[in-house]
Amino acid sequence: MNKEKVKKIVGIGYVNLATFVWATNMVLGRLLKDSIGPITISAARFFIASMIFAALLRQQPSEERRIGEDGWLLVAMAITGIVFFSPVLYLGLHYTTAVNSTIINGLAPLLTGLFATWFIKEPMSSGQISGAIVALIGVLFLISGGSLSFWETAQFNIGDIMILVSVAIWGLYSVISSQVMRYRSSISATAFSTFIGFPILCLFAAWELQNIPVHLDFKLILIITYLGIVPAAVGFYAWNAGVARLGPSGAMVFYNTLPLYGALLGFLFLDEPIGMPHIVGGLLIVSGGIWAARKHSPVAYSKIVRKEN
Repeated sequence: MNKEKVKKIVGIGYVNLATFVWATNMVLGRLLKDSIGPITISAARFFIASMIFAALLRQQPSEERRIGEDGWLLVAMAITGIVFFSPVLYLGLHYTTAVNSTIINGLAPLLTGLFATWFIKEPMSSGQISGAIVALIGVLFLISGGSLSFWETAQFNIGDIMILVSVAIWGLYSVISSQVMRYRSSISATAFSTFIGFPILCLFAAWELQNIPVHLDFKLILIITYLGIVPAAVGFYAWNAGVARLGPSGAMVFYNTLPLYGALLGFLFLDEPIGMPHIVGGLLIVSGGIWAARKHSPVAYSKIVRKEN
């Protein structure tokens, strides 16, 4: 097996790890909507993630522990992925359902492919487009249960607009992070963007706390600790490591595995049934992602990224 195939397999593993842990984030975000504000929960989880990345960064070479000419790109990563994405996502979950949120997130690969084409001239191949469309069909099939009557009663609201905005923000973050990782490793890129974004989140959280008080209890502390360690630290690092190997468009086709993992987690821990729509939708999602990854060759990255492979 050549190095390019190994890199793709590792990249697919990373992005699927990220979407798996983020599937738990969606459920827990809905669970906490009455206990803590969307900005405050983001600040709390990224405080924990910052401490983890600070410890990891100490083990990196000296050049990885400095901000260089890519400083403005790190700021852009922080603004999109750290400051805006999570609060807008959590705010949207206050007003819409997990079903609507999942459907809208199915647009992520296509939006990211368009951003990559516009901003970094990374064209979407026919394989990427077809793979993204197949995966989107899988999402719609999974959510609707294969029933056309579902769409007759589906309702969309202001929360759906917020989720769509968060999806667009995440697409921009993925494109920007792919450029940052031309200059530094995934750990360094994720750490510095978190360090830059966290203080800004704290300022917004201080304002939010005046209007949305926190109902502190042991359950809230436990969940926030989990969100900081797993979806924030592990998830963001794994996603950026996957983007470094697959490119932003190649990674985003696997973003649609979120509802698939959500259904599996519901089956395992909440006794929610899995039927034929879940199986068919899951197969379409996975097949679309693999097809797009096979047909896509990401742009060449720097020696920093090659060293990580």
